[in-house]
Amino acid sequence: MGLLTGKIAVVTGAGSGIGRSIAILYASEGATVAVADINDEAAAAVLREVKEWAPESMAAAVNVTEKASCENLYRTVQERFGRIDIAANNAGVSTMNWVADLTEEEWDFNMDVNAKGVFLCTQAALPHLIRQGRGRIINTASMAGKRGVPLLAHYAASKWAVIGFTKSVALEVARHGITVNCVCPGYVKTGMQEREVVWEAKLRDMEPQAVIDEYIRNTPLGRMQTPEDVAKIYVFLASHLADFVTGEAVDVTGGADLV
Repeated sequence: MGLLTGKIAVVTGAGSGIGRSIAILYASEGATVAVADINDEAAAAVLREVKEWAPESMAAAVNVTEKASCENLYRTVQERFGRIDIAANNAGVSTMNWVADLTEEEWDFNMDVNAKGVFLCTQAALPHLIRQGRGRIINTASMAGKRGVPLLAHYAASKWAVIGFTKSVALEVARHGITVNCVCPGYVKTGMQEREVVWEAKLRDMEPQAVIDEYIRNTPLGRMQTPEDVAKIYVFLASHLADFVTGEAVDVTGGADLV
């Protein structure tokens, strides 16, 4: 039996990157997964992979910046499976710019998806988890949520918000048997990071490979992080192994947060 056998999990941003790996690893550990993403086609593609382990799983469209969309997602999952055990609020975005050049649209985009999205999904999940008297909420923050990062001031601010929100909600809902934690990845090799490398190289007048080499030098374990490295922590926090863990912002960075 897997660590999550019989559990029902909702994963947002599951159409690619870290979310895809969370959904697949959850399924491989025995969970039935709602693969939720704003991109219908991407969610459907990941669902095909997930169904190799969890054939009852489903795909769902969600825009985490819209309250009604988040509520509809959790209501649909509840109606289909009868309960929700794990809310993995992973959907996220990024852009890069110097603060002097940062637009209001870039600020709002990062805050709306990364911070407001976690808030709205948590709020949508809570009535179901409170009614059950148990549940796990796990949010994707970032190493950038604990430090200053040039070119990512707006992104870092959104991830600091996720950490503060996570810790606060954990205090509110502990009496309902619900744990709330977040995960802080480092330099993760995803499609989003590939875009960031190009942006950073241009803004710093570097070659993209030089940016990647710098990331690796700044990671004591000496390699780029994979989405699977992050997903493993998501499994731990969703499992019985983390029964007494709440309000934590767990670093999984290969030591990059120490540099």
